[in-house]
Amino acid sequence: MNLKVIAFDADDTLWVNEPYFRHTEEQFYNLLGEFSSQQSLERELFKIEIENLSFYGYGIKGFVLSMIETALKVTDNKISTEVIGRIIELGKEMLDRPIELLDGVEEVLEALKDKYRLVVATKGDLLDQERKLKKSGISHYFHHIEIMSEKDDANYLKLIKHLDIQPDELLMVGNSLKSDILPVLNVGGHGVHVPYHITWAHEHIENTIDDEKFKSVEGIREILGFL
Repeated sequence: MNLKVIAFDADDTLWVNEPYFRHTEEQFYNLLGEFSSQQSLERELFKIEIENLSFYGYGIKGFVLSMIETALKVTDNKISTEVIGRIIELGKEMLDRPIELLDGVEEVLEALKDKYRLVVATKGDLLDQERKLKKSGISHYFHHIEIMSEKDDANYLKLIKHLDIQPDELLMVGNSLKSDILPVLNVGGHGVHVPYHITWAHEHIENTIDDEKFKSVEGIREILGFL
C-alpha cells in the first residue's frame, strides 16, 4: 500500500459509544413500561430514529428528540411532563459522560503519527463530536478532523480532495462496514474493519466483502503488523 493518510472513525473505533445508547434505551423502556412492551418500544423507537435522520442527523440530540416523539406516540400524547423532563436529562447525562478510549488506541496512534498523516473521519453532531475529541486527550495526534453529516462516497471523495491525495493513498479504519469501509472501497481507497461487540442495527449489512484493499482484524493493534 502506498499510503499517505490513515483515517479513523471515532465512535466505537477510538472510544466507547454504542453501549451508552443501549443503557439509555433500557432506562427509556422502563419509563414507558406501563404503556407498551419493550419489544414494541424498540421497534417504534428505531423506526422513528431512521425517519428522523434526514431532519436531525446522527448523534445524541437527534436520539433524544426521537425518544420524546416515540413517547408521545405510544402514549397517545398522554405522557407526563415529568417523563419528558427525565428523557431530556438522560440525553444530558450521555453528553456529559467521560470518554473511555478503547484498548490499544493511543498505542497505535503513537506508533503511526510520524509515518502518516492521521485523520478523524466521523459522523454525528458537530458540537458533540468536537467535545468528545477534546475530552479524549488524543486530538493532538490528528492532522485533520472531518465530521460528516453522512458517510457516503461523495463525502469521502471531498475528504480525499481536501487532503490532496489519491484515493489509494487513503486507509480508513472503523467498526462499521456500512459507513467506514464500503464507501471508501467504492472510491478506490483501502479499508480495515475493526469490529465492535455492539453495533447499531442501522449499521448492519448482510453482504460479505471480497476486495484486495480490505482487511478485517480483531483488534486495532493488529494494523501495526501490516503497516
